[in-house]
Amino acid sequence: MKKVLILGAAGRDFHNFNVVFRNNPEFHVVAFTATQIPDIDGRRYPAELAGHLYPNGIPIREEQVEAVVFSYSDVAYPTLMHVASRAVAAGADFWLLGVERTQLVAKVPVISVCAVRTGCGKSPVSRRIASELRTMGWNPVVVRHPMPYGDLAAQRAQRYGSLADLDRYQCTIEEREEYEPHIIEGTTVYAGVDYEDILRQAESEGDVILWDGGNNDTSFYRPDLDIVVLDPHRPGHELAYYPGEVNFRTAHVLIINKVDTADPDGVKTVRQNIALHNPRARVIETACKVTIADSEVVRGKHVLVVEDGPTLTHGEMPYGAGVVAANRYNAASLVDPRPFAVGSIQKTFEKFPHLWRVLPAMGYSDRQRHELEETIKRVPCDLVMVATPIDLARTIEVDKPCVRVRYEVQEIGKPAITQMLEEFTQAHKPALAGAGR
Repeated sequence: MKKVLILGAAGRDFHNFNVVFRNNPEFHVVAFTATQIPDIDGRRYPAELAGHLYPNGIPIREEQVEAVVFSYSDVAYPTLMHVASRAVAAGADFWLLGVERTQLVAKVPVISVCAVRTGCGKSPVSRRIASELRTMGWNPVVVRHPMPYGDLAAQRAQRYGSLADLDRYQCTIEEREEYEPHIIEGTTVYAGVDYEDILRQAESEGDVILWDGGNNDTSFYRPDLDIVVLDPHRPGHELAYYPGEVNFRTAHVLIINKVDTADPDGVKTVRQNIALHNPRARVIETACKVTIADSEVVRGKHVLVVEDGPTLTHGEMPYGAGVVAANRYNAASLVDPRPFAVGSIQKTFEKFPHLWRVLPAMGYSDRQRHELEETIKRVPCDLVMVATPIDLARTIEVDKPCVRVRYEVQEIGKPAITQMLEEFTQAHKPALAGAGR
């Protein structure tokens, strides 16, 4: 029996265990590690999820092992190989699990939306696809990449059909950012820990499963239509980060997003890489359309921009849609929040020194949400521009004038997203008709 350590960040690691190791007597998983996400260490993978081979569950800590299974996403290749070298130097094998071993097969058609980096714009693409499918008369159900940062047993398989479910399940800001926009548009969302259990529930409810990916991870379900989003603001990253390059090479459709704000040379580089490494993929170019309700409230103001947290941290972007909106609508200045940051927010700035005129909306725990709220209170500004996918005022108190920045994808030229989905539904019409409920 081979002793295995799974390196992860509360998501892909649990899925890899569930589908490859859970009931496999050839291996003994001695521990998970907690990586990337703050405040999730010190837990156990509970016995009710671990299966009969692990009656006491599995600790989340370091152990002496024979094999290390790498199971988290959006990692630069030098970092990946440094981790691999440490494992091999310690005497262990180093494993990357392939999609054939880790993708579950659904009984209904699956559309996956993944990316080559965090912050490419998967979420607005997913929402657009869900909306188009409903317009065509289908009932899509979204399955979101996992973010189980609380009680793992309680989060085994969760269904979000209303905004009240967000409170009932005590969702973090990061979870709300992904679930709330779908719910508001009338789409049911599933997420949790056990994605086979989730799959069986979702396929009994929807005509189409829409996999809404996280970071640049690969889909947990085998897709019939594999859509991957690229960001020309980071040209070349599609070939430099794991497992984003896996997505890039296997995609049926590649969406080059943000072409309206990217350097044309960046778009050119991305297109050249597509021609070299995935020339059979259909290519769609989209703009990331940034809007606010009243542009005049921004003009001449000294603003604090609050951006989507993972885009700035895991995704390493120096700014997001909020800065684009502040510049477009003539803000007088962007106020630097760093001198006013407290607690874990201050530590976030220390860990990610490329951030300076933006505040990442970090909210993985009640304590961190309080520290985000306190940081905003301390920043001297005329206006807070919130460019997170949710209304931040639902989760924290914002004591200053506040405006929301919204962003949606908009096709540039053809082939368009609508045309792509029409072809997909036509090709899968018998399956969709059989699944219709």
